[in-house]
Amino acid sequence: MSHPAKRLLDRFVRYVQVDTTANDASTTYPSSPGQLVLGKLIAEELRAMGASHVEQTDNGIVFATLPAVKAKPGPTVAWIAHMDTSPETTGKGVQPQVHANYKGQPIPLPGKPGLVLDPAHHPDLAAMLGKTLVTTDGSTLLGADDKAGVAVIIETAQRLLEKPDQPRGLIRLCLTCDEEIGKGTDHLDLKKLGADWAYTLDGGGTSEIDHATFSADLAEVIVHGVNIHPAIAKDRMTNALRMAGMLLERLPRTMAPETTDGEKGFLHPYKIEGGVDRVRIAILLRDFKTAKLADQADLLRSIARSIEADFPAGRIEINIKPQYRNMADGMEKAPRAIPLAHQAMVAAGLEPRLTSVRGGTDGSRLTEKGLPCPNLSCGEHNLHSPLEWTCLEEMDIACGVLEKMAVILADG
Repeated sequence: MSHPAKRLLDRFVRYVQVDTTANDASTTYPSSPGQLVLGKLIAEELRAMGASHVEQTDNGIVFATLPAVKAKPGPTVAWIAHMDTSPETTGKGVQPQVHANYKGQPIPLPGKPGLVLDPAHHPDLAAMLGKTLVTTDGSTLLGADDKAGVAVIIETAQRLLEKPDQPRGLIRLCLTCDEEIGKGTDHLDLKKLGADWAYTLDGGGTSEIDHATFSADLAEVIVHGVNIHPAIAKDRMTNALRMAGMLLERLPRTMAPETTDGEKGFLHPYKIEGGVDRVRIAILLRDFKTAKLADQADLLRSIARSIEADFPAGRIEINIKPQYRNMADGMEKAPRAIPLAHQAMVAAGLEPRLTSVRGGTDGSRLTEKGLPCPNLSCGEHNLHSPLEWTCLEEMDIACGVLEKMAVILADG
């Protein structure tokens, strides 16, 4: 293993052991203190390696600059990753397991007996023979989403700064907070960032350029019932739990995430809470065509009205909150963004693939706000899960892509 690759591995392992789990119930920004801890650590690393204009804002966002070297006048490009991890699986007490020279065997995860990362169920592992993998111990997620991207950006910055005579364009670095709970760009000042376009490093595998994402809304469904003691409930009780169950049952299975793929969107109920008098259901609305989100909302309302007809004393309230929009809708504002990423990948010896994300990134919101921001691969696999893993060689390849990009930008 080369020294830069070993340093990249050590960096990644160091970052994932800082608990930065986002907290969607928090009223602070960032939503968890570990994000400030990790940001401070990284800001100190950036200063030590010689990056300029290093800053951690009061909101925890880290900025830095790699000044241009022997470069023609040209665009300023930003590399962005998020420091928080998903609240769907805990990120507290992460114990990364490093598996060198992977031989294709199932990998038992010692923190949860019986949990195994098995190539029979995870086909991405088939291409990993001889590579170095990092997994969880099974009791937490790993946090490669998006600390793989964070590590790739910071490692690439160090590699570039170690080559002071190599031409490069002007690069801005930015690490955000709370992307996993939809707030990653809430406090990101685009004027302070000062980029013409950007790239998030928050993608799976290698060689992929995500140029499109879902558009997304959140439906908050509140079912109102009437509670009374069950002993005297006849003709007087309206059970919100029963109404909620009927609503969930009437959602088309053909529109569930577990039955859809490719370009087809979905309706995904993912949280329910409450009792007889009131139930709250959170439902994700997703589609690559933004207009279809309104159709999904209308379907929910139609189902709600049909249930209300059977429960005259009950009521179902549906509130739709916009979340993010398909980045493809705004990519024309920076026509060089995708060709530059393609050129950098080719220069790094890869065969680039344009892909669409069945989800969203900070880049979705940034593009919507006027900063075009495709998403690039950085070795992530099995996101948001105790079965999450990453590949060191894929992360190292992502560093190589960013290095090539910086050199290409020197030509203006």
